[in-house]
Amino acid sequence: MPATITQDELEIEVPALSGEELRKMDAYWRACNYLCAGMLYLKENPLLRELLKPEQIKNRLLGHWGSDPGQTFTWVHLNRLIKKYDLNMIYISGPGHGAPATLSNCYLEGVYSEVYPDKSQDEAGMLKFFKQFSFPGGIGSHCTPETPGSIHEGGELGYSLVHGFGAAFDNPDLIVNVVVGDGEAETGPLATSWHSNKFLNPIRDGAVLPILHLNGYKIANPTILARIPADELEMLFKGLGWKPYVVEGDDPAVMHQQMAATMEKCVLEIRAIQEHARTTGDVTRPYWPMIILRTPKGWTGPKEVDGHKIEGSWRAHQIPILDPKTNPENLAKLEAWMRSYKPEELFDEKGALIEELREMAPKGQRRLTGNPHANGGLLRKPLVLPDFRDYAVKVEKPGQVEVSPTATLAKFLADVMRNNMTNFRVFGPDETASNKLDGIYAASPKTWMEELIAQDADGGFLARDGRVMEMLSETTLEGWFEGYVLTGRHGLFSTYEAFVHIIDSMFNQHAKWLEKSKSELRWRAPISSINILISSVVWRQDHNGFTHEDPGFLDVVTNKSPEVTRIYLPPDANCGLSVGAHCLASTDYINVIVSDKQPHLSYLTMDEAVAHCTKGIGIWDWASNDDGFEPDVVIACAGDVATAEALAATAILREHCPELKIRFVNVVDLFKLMPSTKHPHGLSDADFDSLFTCDKPVIFNFHAYPWLIHKLTYRRTNHANLHVHGYKERGNINTPLELAIVNSVDRFHLAIDVIDRVKKLQGSAAHTKEWLKGEIIEAVNYAHENGIDKKEFREWKWPA
Repeated sequence: MPATITQDELEIEVPALSGEELRKMDAYWRACNYLCAGMLYLKENPLLRELLKPEQIKNRLLGHWGSDPGQTFTWVHLNRLIKKYDLNMIYISGPGHGAPATLSNCYLEGVYSEVYPDKSQDEAGMLKFFKQFSFPGGIGSHCTPETPGSIHEGGELGYSLVHGFGAAFDNPDLIVNVVVGDGEAETGPLATSWHSNKFLNPIRDGAVLPILHLNGYKIANPTILARIPADELEMLFKGLGWKPYVVEGDDPAVMHQQMAATMEKCVLEIRAIQEHARTTGDVTRPYWPMIILRTPKGWTGPKEVDGHKIEGSWRAHQIPILDPKTNPENLAKLEAWMRSYKPEELFDEKGALIEELREMAPKGQRRLTGNPHANGGLLRKPLVLPDFRDYAVKVEKPGQVEVSPTATLAKFLADVMRNNMTNFRVFGPDETASNKLDGIYAASPKTWMEELIAQDADGGFLARDGRVMEMLSETTLEGWFEGYVLTGRHGLFSTYEAFVHIIDSMFNQHAKWLEKSKSELRWRAPISSINILISSVVWRQDHNGFTHEDPGFLDVVTNKSPEVTRIYLPPDANCGLSVGAHCLASTDYINVIVSDKQPHLSYLTMDEAVAHCTKGIGIWDWASNDDGFEPDVVIACAGDVATAEALAATAILREHCPELKIRFVNVVDLFKLMPSTKHPHGLSDADFDSLFTCDKPVIFNFHAYPWLIHKLTYRRTNHANLHVHGYKERGNINTPLELAIVNSVDRFHLAIDVIDRVKKLQGSAAHTKEWLKGEIIEAVNYAHENGIDKKEFREWKWPA
């Protein structure tokens, strides 16, 4: 067995900064801080080459100062190490509204001017750079997609660290520096994120260097981690498996020496850990280093304004001096503060950073804001996909063979994994097997860096080099997935339908990122899509009951831009294969696939499935009898359970009401229902009318909440005749058919609705309607008596 590297073996001594290094680093830091303050306040006179006047101040002061100096301080020290060791690094800013720190460095490194040439390296460019910040028509105060070097918007706190780990997975040469705000550290997602170190393999993965920035305050309150005893804080992180280093103080000269030594130790420890693992094969989980950086809130800013303490107080969080435009005394304080950075020593006559300071930044793609990992589409390589047709379910006649759609998909995903063992991962919250995707384990087990015991070999599917990521935290998994995709890789995330809501806001944030990147930022290369597979669906919660019945995530998805979202409801396994392959090959979308894990009937051959999924919505001729006739009713459906019940209703009606002309329509791509003028993949009005007629009743059986279909089709013709059945928030410990009955998506209620709405049946089908009502009563009573649905319902097949 290889020897385990110990913490003592990683004690490393590094030389102190020379006087010249210290002078230049402090000057560069002052330049960063000057730009941060300028972004907050100035719309004219960017280099203070004349006395500051009220009219040169922005009319609305919007932005945040408090975390900026600590972040720029960190950045300067990262630059030194990148140059010294030729490091491949990216930077993630966790504190909310901390963009000035990233933006200032991006500008000084020259990347901002390369991406946005009008923000040039001179006085005119600097003025435009200042004015645009938190300004109408400009950019926001987070690290939005417009910010080069960013993969993390930060609008919602809690996800910086998981994004960092997602970026590090399968990137063996990359170090991801994550500055975690101490306010952010109080969120649930961030608290769980510290466990990500248990999933980092030092052989195949890169490293994450967390810097917990303790500046003491949130927007109006102290932060918890800044106020607990120092030994308690250190024990917390040791208990979480980290090796914490503390850098603390407010004297810049002392702090520069501390930070330089500490950060260099951390980098050398990371290299030592990786070298040990990669030369010996020993992947025993190490204690990765982290830094606790304790500095005053708003460090180097105003000490006091209007009798209130600013630096080191919550008042430094946003705008430290609130009224310089109308208060001459505070205007003078603002000017004195900004001049304390000595801009005349930092920028030349043109307004560019002086040469000796420009040399402090790394070059080319080694610049933190110029690293291609932060524009992951530049590094993305398409997946090597097997032919999904090779995994097809054989269908000789529709509706005769039952298989699990997700188990079928798993066989395909296993070979996707085999073909892409360095850039494809599958994520799921302890539910990969539960969702019947365990076939993936044939290609790769689950990542597990902790202790392994004998019984794990009996179906545990755990391995140090596993590529299936499981942890009982949807937010952690989604964050890993997003970081992985944003840096150029591919994946799939599966979860229970009821609990996908846990990542609602994460989905929102990523969708906004994609929309901005796709529609406005041509310099951001397309990235792989986020593919979310929803299984264990609302209709098959046989023992979980009401708490596990919520299909409302689809409503959330349809609130976002149709340019970047898609919803697929494949009706059977072959359609699931076609949809799955399409989504894995796509870019710049969030694809949501709803597919139940339980066995379902297969209806379409693979060729038929491909054609149907390509159209996204279509008539199933074999279930219809209106060919050559005007239909009396359209029976439509979307979703596997909804489709099965709609087909069963169609079979009942064709048997008992043979004079009825039925058109059967199935929807795979939910957004096809939207007008093409609103959605790039929607149906034209003519195509919609040809499917759903102009004046006949349409009975639509839907997987989720019924009002979503009305929302998508409210401007369509014949909307008044559209009657949607869906989940109505009714459930308990039900059998599958009983749950369908209490929500009126079952075959009997659907058939009754057709009889009620087709005029020519309202008299002739009265006996059929009464029989259907009796079937409902009998089905419910049987379920309550026997705990199972009647065999004729459980084993129903489409009539041969």
